[in-house]
Amino acid sequence: MKEYIHEVPTCKEVQPQIKEYDVIVVGGGLSGVCAAIASARNGARTAIIQERSVYGGNASSEIRMHVKGASCHGSKANAAEAGILLELQLHNRYLNGNHNFSIWDGVLWSTVKETANLDSYLNTVMYKVSSTGSEIQWIECYQSTTENHYRMKANVYIDATGNGSLGYFAGAEYRIGCEDKKTYQEESARSEANGETMGNTIMFCARDTGHPVKFVKPEWAYTFDEEDLEYRHHGDMVVGLSDDKVVILGPDRKPEDCKGMLLEEYDPQSGYWWIELGGDWDDIIKQAEDIRYELYKCVYGIWDHIKNRGNHGADNYELIWVGNQPGIREGRRLEGTYTLTEQDIRENRTSEQDVAYGGWPMDEHTAAGLWAKGKVPSTVRNFEGLYGIPYGCYCSNTVHNLMMVGRIIGASKVAMGSTRVMGTCSIGGQAAGTAAALAAKYNCSPAQVGEAHMKELRQTLLKDDCYIIGCKNEDTSDKARTAVVTATSFKNGAEPEKVINGFNRNEGNVTNLWCSDGISESGETLSLKLQKAEEISQICITFDPNLTKEHCISLSKGTMAKVTPGAPEELVKDYTVTALNNGSKVWKQQMSDNYQRHVIMNLPQTVAADEVQICVKATNGTTDARIFEVRIY
Repeated sequence: MKEYIHEVPTCKEVQPQIKEYDVIVVGGGLSGVCAAIASARNGARTAIIQERSVYGGNASSEIRMHVKGASCHGSKANAAEAGILLELQLHNRYLNGNHNFSIWDGVLWSTVKETANLDSYLNTVMYKVSSTGSEIQWIECYQSTTENHYRMKANVYIDATGNGSLGYFAGAEYRIGCEDKKTYQEESARSEANGETMGNTIMFCARDTGHPVKFVKPEWAYTFDEEDLEYRHHGDMVVGLSDDKVVILGPDRKPEDCKGMLLEEYDPQSGYWWIELGGDWDDIIKQAEDIRYELYKCVYGIWDHIKNRGNHGADNYELIWVGNQPGIREGRRLEGTYTLTEQDIRENRTSEQDVAYGGWPMDEHTAAGLWAKGKVPSTVRNFEGLYGIPYGCYCSNTVHNLMMVGRIIGASKVAMGSTRVMGTCSIGGQAAGTAAALAAKYNCSPAQVGEAHMKELRQTLLKDDCYIIGCKNEDTSDKARTAVVTATSFKNGAEPEKVINGFNRNEGNVTNLWCSDGISESGETLSLKLQKAEEISQICITFDPNLTKEHCISLSKGTMAKVTPGAPEELVKDYTVTALNNGSKVWKQQMSDNYQRHVIMNLPQTVAADEVQICVKATNGTTDARIFEVRIY
């Protein structure tokens, strides 16, 4: 038999492939995905580097945490994040009524792959950074599936690693753990600084089989009793978190019992966030693998407790999935040119430098996690309203071509308890990606974008369906802004001219949309009459998906119950858009089965028109047509 031998030359150094981009995003969680898509859509040649085989980070099929954000599970009206995140979520709702996380992975992966100007590198780890300490020169990466080595260069680098790894390797200033009260004069800060963080959690999933199912505890798993799990509720109930207190609400809870509370559902179907460890270890990053093994011992021990040690209503439940990747809440925080603090959040501060917003409570988990026996696992510092996040939170204070997104942005430990949730991280990612594209456009640093191009950045974000508190559409190229707007019908307070008032969502008690008074058999028509005939190549329409309700995928039975399959009932489903000149049709497009909030219609060729009509024929459930904004370019 002939023997085949492949000889590997001794000590041959692998020569990496050289790749050059305008923007490189390192990290493929939701904030990194939104940053990369935003950068590419705004014209920058972009790469996204993801060490895992799927995108989504804590929201992916590997970890399966649902996306939380400023709406606080619907307790803050009209506060849900829009932009790229909502686009992904609405696409998932349309395809994935049964909350299959593999399909959600597919939505993220396909959107990244289909985005022009964006190169995707999955299973690729960044292992080397060349930096002067004030500028990143290049990074080196290895793709395990292809055995390819890459040396990648860019004008702007975005750290979306979660632990601030890119910034750390590049020599950027960072913080880890808790500041003392004197650092930022925060009332909720520690008396003395320490290295404590929030811990890591592994999720699990179980299903009701309809018949008793046996569970045998592995010999390496821990054993827990009820005393061990005090304040860590694992029956079929809801826990209300309000004003630093944990309130137990049983299955017979009444709606008035839950008023004003941030609710978390607990049932034997889904894993618990409080299975948490590592925040009081010596180094939550360097000891991550040891923490993961300890979490496995805890997850299987808690499932043994639920199944075999008391009546928890889980006799018929079967454990069908345990995550192999912990969800990580906290590591390093990179120093920004601005640091968000507790005062910014409690006072709902806003400024002309804001590019994102938040609203989630300043939620700080007990560092010892599950081993903090007899202690409440989380302190929830609630506040009313929303706050703005300044652009400087996303720009490194020391490395001038580095930006950061996700939980590692410029924020104090206390403030980070609010900014760390994935909804807030995602819109911050879109803001940073958009800014990075502007830096490439003007051949300047991210900080210089903030100094010279802030208005363009904020207006671009609004055009791309983001929300910035108090900021309205002032785009001089939008021909709709001076149009005369009429409609075949409308409800009082929701007049047709609202679609050009500059705001793309309701705010507090202020309605910023046109709402028809029912839908007639022939449809309801919104007409925008321009001052004169204009060259038109694009029409943008923003519909209403209900920005108070949940739109995320989840393991939780309670959260899933809030997200109906398919498109939100408020969204317009079937409609026709017509461009006219002197009453004659010059272009028409019929749309059916719409499931998106933000629709961009690019005409096949530029036409001269003095009027645009949108005729709504049907919605996805409601009896009225609803449109927030129309733009014409």
